[in-house]
Amino acid sequence: MNEEKKIKKQENKKAITAKAGQGKQEFNELDGKYKRALADYQNLLKQSAQDKQDFVKYANEGLILEMIPVYDNLKMSLAHVNEEAKTNGWLEGVKHVIKQFKSVLESMGVEEIKTKGEKFDHNTMEAIDGPSAGSGHSKGDKVKTEVKPGYKLRGKVIIPAKVIVG
Repeated sequence: MNEEKKIKKQENKKAITAKAGQGKQEFNELDGKYKRALADYQNLLKQSAQDKQDFVKYANEGLILEMIPVYDNLKMSLAHVNEEAKTNGWLEGVKHVIKQFKSVLESMGVEEIKTKGEKFDHNTMEAIDGPSAGSGHSKGDKVKTEVKPGYKLRGKVIIPAKVIVG
């Protein structure tokens, strides 16, 4: 009988050891799944925070895109002023409004793309005439004339500058 008890005890020990091994294996699997799920959740939080920042950063883009043509037209109106009108006081008022307009746009993160005398950059400019206007882009081409100014909003091009390259 003693032998049978020893054998049963050994079998119980083996069974317990096997169950403990299975338990440890299950624990390791669940621990790995938990760590992956936690990492995924933390990545989701970071991505959501970045998305919110981008949304806030560019939330005014639609409004700005509607304001810029008005600003451009005001600036263009100064180019067509005759000599007689230059002596009138209203011209100074228009210049002041343009200056305020520019200040407001800059405070919103809008900057005008510099084109005059610069090399043609297909990332910020659109060639409407010259060698770069078609399929043949040449990096050495310089901007000859700015037809319509371009704008960036916090570094992102929202309106490419329209230029003539020569």
